[in-house]
Amino acid sequence: MRHFFAALCASILAAPAFAAIPHDGALGFQPAATRIAERIHFFHNDYVLWIITAITIFVSVLLVWVMVRYNRKSNPVSRKFSHNSLIEVIWTIVPALILVAIAGLSFPNLYYQDVVPNLDKIKTESAELLADGKSAEYERYTKNYFPDAAEKGFINVKAQGNQWNWTYSYPDIVDADGVPLEFVSNAVHKGTPDDKKKYEESTGRTNYDSLPRNLAVDYPMVIPAGRYIRYYTAAADVIHSWTVPAFGVKTDAVPGRLNEGWFLVDEPGIYYGQCSELCGIDHAYMPIEVHVVPQAQFDQWAQLMLAGDYEGAYSAVQTIAAIEPSTKLAANH
Repeated sequence: MRHFFAALCASILAAPAFAAIPHDGALGFQPAATRIAERIHFFHNDYVLWIITAITIFVSVLLVWVMVRYNRKSNPVSRKFSHNSLIEVIWTIVPALILVAIAGLSFPNLYYQDVVPNLDKIKTESAELLADGKSAEYERYTKNYFPDAAEKGFINVKAQGNQWNWTYSYPDIVDADGVPLEFVSNAVHKGTPDDKKKYEESTGRTNYDSLPRNLAVDYPMVIPAGRYIRYYTAAADVIHSWTVPAFGVKTDAVPGRLNEGWFLVDEPGIYYGQCSELCGIDHAYMPIEVHVVPQAQFDQWAQLMLAGDYEGAYSAVQTIAAIEPSTKLAANH
């Protein structure tokens, strides 16, 4: 009965949830769910791809011209020179300028996604821009930084890679004894004939056939929409890599080292990833599933998890509630 009410509450104001999942025959990136991913897509699709295309066309034309103009039939007597200073200067300087052009845009993107934002600085700078009446500057600033989310602070999550699953810890969400919320997220599909039987027996669920193959887990990571997420990664055994393509994040989980990163997802939905570092025999069966839900639904899920009602918590985030338009962050100004 408790599971029924949890699912019923989650379905209030429910809307079709966005799901980031790979598709057979698809071309290009998954739709961007974060500003980090948007910047990566722009850098690749609207910048580097054009440079690469121009270089490829130029080299192809040059090769064809050389083959036609300087083959043995067209040029029976070969030239005797071996150097051309002008050409050597050009093919040294032009590639260097191309690399500088690429680096000029790639370095800011690397810095943006690698350095965890200073939320106090975001609040202060955005307030100053508004106070000074600099609306255009404010619009540009809030395209990459989100003062509304900064006011709410970070949601901290640790993702520890194990052979072969993930352990998720929420250090700021604790029970009455001060013990933080922590759970293990196992793959549903493990490449064995009795995967379905094991899943149904361990969880009591009957939705095995509807789950995306090699991407679904028994207990997903859950985060609230429109919040800054600061995640940490580590590993218990070998190197793993926590990767969600739609978020534009990929961070290695290294034994004995704590790496960190961040992201902010504005659109509720279910997002999938996989371990992206060869970590052993079951590397292919180490998926990542992230449910992005409204804050109230996240709070309900956390309470059920702290109470040990894992199945109730799972039911509470299976149907993702809609976010009222007034509460959405302006991530796509």
